[in-house]
Amino acid sequence: MSEGSNVQFSEREALLFHSRGRPGKIEIVATKPMATQRDLALAYSPGVAVPVRAIAADPATAYDYTAKGNLVAVISNGTAILGLGNLGALASKPVMEGKAVLFKRFADVDSIDLELATEDVDRFIDAVELMEPSFGGINLEDIKAPECFVIEQTLRERMNIPVFHDDQHGTAIISAAGLINALHLTGRNFADIKMVVNGAGAASISCTELAKALGVKPNNVILCDSKGVIYRGRTEGMNQWKSAHAVETSARTLDEAIEGADVFYGLSVAGALTPAMVKKMAPQPIIFAMANPDPEITPGDALAARPDAIVATGRSDYPNQVNNVLGFPFIFRGALDVRATAINEEMKLAAARALADLARQQVPEEVALAYGGNAPKFGRDYIIPAPFDPRLIEVVPMAVARAAMDTGVARQPILDMDAYQARLRGRLNRTTSVLTLAYESARADPKRVVFAEAEEEVVLRAAIQFRDGGYGTPVLVGRDEVPEKLRAMGVDDPASFELHNSRHSPLVPRMVDYLYERLQRRGYLRREVETMVNQDRHLFGALLLALGEADAMVTGVTRAYGESLKRVMQVIDPLEGRRPFGIHVLVGRDHTVFMADTTVNARPTAEDLADIAVQTANVARRMGQEPRVAFLSYSTFGNPSGKWLESSRDAVKLLDARGVTFEYEGEMAPDVALNPRVARNYPFSRLSGPANVLVMPGLQSANLSAKLLRELGGDSVIGPMLVGLEKSVQIAPMAATASDLVTLAVLASSGIAR
Repeated sequence: MSEGSNVQFSEREALLFHSRGRPGKIEIVATKPMATQRDLALAYSPGVAVPVRAIAADPATAYDYTAKGNLVAVISNGTAILGLGNLGALASKPVMEGKAVLFKRFADVDSIDLELATEDVDRFIDAVELMEPSFGGINLEDIKAPECFVIEQTLRERMNIPVFHDDQHGTAIISAAGLINALHLTGRNFADIKMVVNGAGAASISCTELAKALGVKPNNVILCDSKGVIYRGRTEGMNQWKSAHAVETSARTLDEAIEGADVFYGLSVAGALTPAMVKKMAPQPIIFAMANPDPEITPGDALAARPDAIVATGRSDYPNQVNNVLGFPFIFRGALDVRATAINEEMKLAAARALADLARQQVPEEVALAYGGNAPKFGRDYIIPAPFDPRLIEVVPMAVARAAMDTGVARQPILDMDAYQARLRGRLNRTTSVLTLAYESARADPKRVVFAEAEEEVVLRAAIQFRDGGYGTPVLVGRDEVPEKLRAMGVDDPASFELHNSRHSPLVPRMVDYLYERLQRRGYLRREVETMVNQDRHLFGALLLALGEADAMVTGVTRAYGESLKRVMQVIDPLEGRRPFGIHVLVGRDHTVFMADTTVNARPTAEDLADIAVQTANVARRMGQEPRVAFLSYSTFGNPSGKWLESSRDAVKLLDARGVTFEYEGEMAPDVALNPRVARNYPFSRLSGPANVLVMPGLQSANLSAKLLRELGGDSVIGPMLVGLEKSVQIAPMAATASDLVTLAVLASSGIAR
């Protein structure tokens, strides 16, 4: 079971991530304006008295006038932190903050972490119960068994809002989805299978209970713990939750229990299931080895023993990841949206079935990025949806909400499910999923990426992160001091990094030949080319790319963008029929805007603008957005009139003639393009909503706008992304951080920015 991936990183990087800037991972942000005295008067005194009186008269209106309806408390006492054990409430805070971030990132659920410094069950229960007025739901986390069973059950009985212990039910729901599909693929029925569960903690028992709820016969499930099979009559190491699943059996060990089993669930320790045991299982065995960080058996070992097996684990670097993030954010989303009083068994089963059904559907293009560009198809290696599938926000909450309504725990039923689906779709930005999937794509198909300015500390940090993250092989271009700099940055084996130094690289003669052939009729002497190859890192890096020594390249932090591009284009040509240009991507919580061209073409012609619009629209689609293109100007449809309007107007006419398949309009001012209220003044506009592709009329306005937005805007800014070259090159701004460089390297290697 897992809520993340198996990306590698150093302890220093993890600590820097949590400490830089504002410490921690969450903050409180006001959702209403707070700029004026009147704003403050409405927000607090005296304006706040009005909703206070309304809630006192009708408590249900708290969902209308406060954040309660979208607020979940993530609560722990730190007695079972991840795989680290009982380290206390305070030590659990980074994990609980992380859980809050996942709620927001995946389902737009606001969340506050609360760490309770007590191991006393009654005190814990009392503390949580008293907080019911504050929250729309309670997510219990990292509480050890068996206390977690008592805590959750008691709170569910006492509280009138959803209480959900994700360590128990999250893994159960995701594994149930996978089991539904595995049985479908192997032609089995729940009622007929024999199942063995190894591990008897919170997650194991919940998995067992949900499997039985799906139809597995109780007598066909054997539960094992560290002392062996839990059989009727056993007294050692027993409690009431284990006893509830005890069966009549002569088996006393896992090795004996596994004989003829159809399904193995592992929630125990690495190596618990051996290849010899796998060979004893029934034909087409189903093996869910969910121990973290290392499974009970690796897929390779399991399939070597039984090639007909279906295998799932908790790891992202193997197929069929049982990842809790597929469940809890979306389950709470659906429960909150109908103001549910509980998350019951039917809602959990609905979530599992929705996930199973989603895995059988055709995978969208952006999800295919996670699999190296090859869309996975339902089958033995794809029985559980990808964690970043953008359809999850629609599919799972709708199923959960329906189940809540059907079972009578919904206090505010949804009358229009189509409208609800549209609201869910609008809660999240598909681009964030695509960007995450780009990282998964890089890990699935790692490439060799040139980092052309390796003497710079920021570049070396990025190269380290790129390699440690498993995204590919950094190919460093730098001088002899680079290994020492790597060592100073905590790298124990700097020699393991591939370093190219033009002073003694055996590739230099080939590079000189290649570049001289390109430049000899542009006024360059051979000796000048030799000097360029030896002294210019941008050229050297581009030549590595041109000669097939690498797949992509990142550069730019030591030289102005235009100068870096000039050097690169001495080596690498534009794609046939294409014009290189730059795109700044502005990524907000629920929107993405693409600005082009922000880096290359000073005064683009109408044909240039039309080409830029088409290529940017293609990038937008690859990043999960349906393009709506606006050709920006100081003028909106001729008002005011003046110079420099013809290129934008003619670009629109060119797109008319080309018959493109996306919306476009212009010329128009930015407020008309982006503000629906202003756009209503132009009912003839062909844009069905705010533009998300802004084609700028010239480089000066484009570059100024992009840099202003980077410094002053609230959105994350990616780029500029360079598109239109034969080879995949990204030129970073000089102020780029290591994280910026890693993102550009991933985009370069994934093929999104082409």
